[in-house]
Amino acid sequence: MSAIMEPNTGKSSGGGGVGTSGEAWRVADLLEKKCTGGELTEDQVAFLVRCITDHSIDDCQLGLVLTWPQEWVTVDKHSTGGVGDKVSLPLAPALAALGLKVPMISGRGLAHTGGTLDKLESIPGFRVSMTKDEMTDALREAGCCIVGQTADIVPADRRMYAARDVTATVNSFPLIVSSIISKKAAESLKALVLDVKFGKGAFMQTREVAEELAGQLVEVGKRMGMSTTAVLTHMDTPIGKTIGNALEVREAIECLNGRGPADLRELVVQLGGEVACSGGVAMTTGEGRQAIERVLDDGSALQAFYRMLIMQGVEDEVARGLCSDEPKFSLLPTAASVTPVLAHTSGVVVGVDAMSLATVSLSLGAGRAHVGAPINYAVGVVLLKVVGESVEEGEAWAELHHDHPLPKTTLSDMQRALTLGPSQQHFTVSSRVASRIP
Repeated sequence: MSAIMEPNTGKSSGGGGVGTSGEAWRVADLLEKKCTGGELTEDQVAFLVRCITDHSIDDCQLGLVLTWPQEWVTVDKHSTGGVGDKVSLPLAPALAALGLKVPMISGRGLAHTGGTLDKLESIPGFRVSMTKDEMTDALREAGCCIVGQTADIVPADRRMYAARDVTATVNSFPLIVSSIISKKAAESLKALVLDVKFGKGAFMQTREVAEELAGQLVEVGKRMGMSTTAVLTHMDTPIGKTIGNALEVREAIECLNGRGPADLRELVVQLGGEVACSGGVAMTTGEGRQAIERVLDDGSALQAFYRMLIMQGVEDEVARGLCSDEPKFSLLPTAASVTPVLAHTSGVVVGVDAMSLATVSLSLGAGRAHVGAPINYAVGVVLLKVVGESVEEGEAWAELHHDHPLPKTTLSDMQRALTLGPSQQHFTVSSRVASRIP
C-alpha cells in the first residue's frame, strides 16, 4: 500500500514522505534497502534525517548508538546464558584493570537463567540504570560499568524479543544473532568475545548447534566492524559452586581475590585473554590470558570492581567491606536457614545436573517465572562437592539456602541431580572450554 501524503509536510501517515528531488519514499522501504545490502542516496539519507528530526519516524525504526572518546578501546563480552554464570562480574573489572573500557549492557534472569543485573542488585545500593553521561563518567573513573538496557538503545530489539516468545521463534538463529549483535553494535565496541554454551544447562544442547550459532555471531559481528571471536564452553554442570544471586556475587569476589573455583577462573581468563588480544593490549591470546591472571592475583581487578561499585551507587563502606582481602559477605543478603543435602551412598561425583539444580534454586525464590516477578537475592544452592571429588555416605555434598520451610520434594530433586561413580574410580575433570572460533 502506498503512503498517504500530508499536504506541504513531506510526511505521511504510512511512515513515508518525499525528498528534495520530489521522489516519494517509505521509511520501511529504505530500511529494507539497507538490510539487503543496498546503498542510500544523499537525498534518501537527508530524508531519514528529517524524519528523525521531526519525530515522524517510529521509535522501533531508530535507536541510540553510544559514542565514546576516540582514544578509548571499548570491549565487551556476551554469554548465551548458563546456570551459575557469574563470569561478567569478575571479567569486566579485570579488563578495565588492563586499561580497556567495558560498557557492558546486560540483562535480567528468566526461568532457569540467572541475570547479571539481578546478581549485582543483591549488592545494597547498586544501581543498574544509568544515563549515557553517567556511563561515560563510570568508564572514565572505573573503566567498566554493567547496566541495563535503556529505552533509547535498540528499541526494535525489545519489540522483537517480546514477540519471539509468542511466535515460537525464541530459538531462531537469525533473531538470536540480530538481537545480540544489535545491542553490542549500539555500544560502539572495537572488540567482542562471545561465550556460546552447550550442554544440559544451556539453550543449545549439542556442540554442533552451538558451533553453528557461534559462527553466525562471529561473522555478523565482524561485518558490523567489531573484532569478534567466540568460545564454545561446556554447560552440563553449573559454573562454580553457587547458584543464586548474592551467593554468586560472593564467588565472583573470591575470583577477584585470586581465589574461587577453578572453572570460573578458567572462563574469566580464557574469555579475557581473547578480548585483551583483540583489544590490542596483548600480542597473543596467550599473553592476554597471562595479563588477566596477573590482575586477578595482584588486586588491581578487585580495585576496578570497587570503583565500579562506587560509580554505580554503592556506599563506600559497603564497597570497601566487599572489596577487601577478607570480604565482609555479611553485607550481602543472607538466607534465614541453611539445610545440608546428604549423600545416600559413597562414591566419586561424576555428574551434577545443572538444569535440575537451577530448577531447585528457582523454587527457592532465586529466579523469576515471568518478567517483573520479585526474586529473593539471598537464597540458592551451594555445592560442597563438584565433579571429580569423593563423597562419603551421610556426608553433605550441597547446601540449600532458604527463607521458608522446604517441601519434601526439594531434597529428592537435589538427590536426582547427583550422579556418583565407584569410590575407586579415577576421574579426570575436563576443561570448560571446548574450542574457539576466530
